[in-house]
Amino acid sequence: MALDHNPPPPPIETPLVVVEEEVNDTQVTKSLRRLETFLGIFGFCQYSALSFTLSWLCFLLLGVALPLFIIKFSYCSNCDKYEVRSFELEILISQSIVAAISLLCISHNLRKYGLRKFLFVDRYHGHMTLFLQEYIRKINGFFRLLAVWVLLCFLLKSAREVVHVIYVHRSWWESVGILVALLVSWTYSTVIYLTGSALYHLVCNLQVIHFENYGKLLERDLDVAVYIEEHIRLTHHLSKISHRFRIFLILQFLFVTASQFVSLLETTGNRGIINFANGGDFVVCSIVELVGIIICLHAAAKISHRAQGLGSVASRWHALVTCNPNDASQLGMNNGGISISETAYAYPSGSLPISCSESDLESVDYVPIPTNTQLASYMSMYQKRQAFAEIRLQLRICSQIPVEQQSLVGRLIGFLSTQSSL
Repeated sequence: MALDHNPPPPPIETPLVVVEEEVNDTQVTKSLRRLETFLGIFGFCQYSALSFTLSWLCFLLLGVALPLFIIKFSYCSNCDKYEVRSFELEILISQSIVAAISLLCISHNLRKYGLRKFLFVDRYHGHMTLFLQEYIRKINGFFRLLAVWVLLCFLLKSAREVVHVIYVHRSWWESVGILVALLVSWTYSTVIYLTGSALYHLVCNLQVIHFENYGKLLERDLDVAVYIEEHIRLTHHLSKISHRFRIFLILQFLFVTASQFVSLLETTGNRGIINFANGGDFVVCSIVELVGIIICLHAAAKISHRAQGLGSVASRWHALVTCNPNDASQLGMNNGGISISETAYAYPSGSLPISCSESDLESVDYVPIPTNTQLASYMSMYQKRQAFAEIRLQLRICSQIPVEQQSLVGRLIGFLSTQSSL
């Protein structure tokens, strides 16, 4: 009986790049799951009727009922110099409203789109290692930003409550119980409020990654259709961000401004009796609200600056390529001799939005982008570049929305800064 001496087939080796991308994608999924768990703890993930009910019930109990109960039943009638009930009620109403706005707007968007679509962390660029690493870094930055500001504000709030306990004489166990309950309620409301601002900051930072990469994309000699497709996609995402956060930003700006006016009236109208023990919460509340507004303004300014910068980058690219006698892009080859078909995996053609309508961005009509052969049949390479130079104006128009929001609040920054120092 003859023995089979044929060697065994060699094992199938998985490319190192594919393995690395799968590992990074798993890390992004873990980061998103960690973020979703955090949001679920504070009631933002209202995916079902049960979670919706529990979220708002917890908010009403911890954020409203608990401090209201303490204000009503632990009031010291002989401590008017160190405890003013009207001050505490106004501060409670202010911090509850801004926290409720954050919880309502963010939970609505998460319930409608899901976390991945809400953050625009889709699979379109999910296989690119560079973006995956940047996604992880930005999500970790969200937690660092939130932790730093909550910790600083918590220390200020704790100092105020300790001073208040010292001047308002109660039994030690009652003072400790009231102190812990107030700090827990305040921390819960503050985290909810600042989480909304930090999420807006995170969404803008994730889009900045693609804006910065677009400048590098123009350095590659690809077909103009690739540039137009990516440009329209960025413009569409920018418009969606403005649309989804518009109500959140406007309501926060309005109620924070109203809160500052109330603080101004109370501090000036009660100048003779106000001190740090009975009016220190005005300072804490103003600082917390101002921090949330500044986080939103910083994110809006950053993404607006990047978006408007793309217009000048596209103009320079158009001028340089037009003046270049060797139109390499007409041959469909890049500098390294790689064909367009080989680079299409990074920017696959598909359905693209043809409108940046601000009134109904979620129902934008989609049409497929023409293929390179179709484009070549009816327009020259110069006409393609000219179309790209004109379509960049859409991004400037869409990027004006967060700029307008900055100008709206920029007029109030001086006033808010003055009130935070009272």
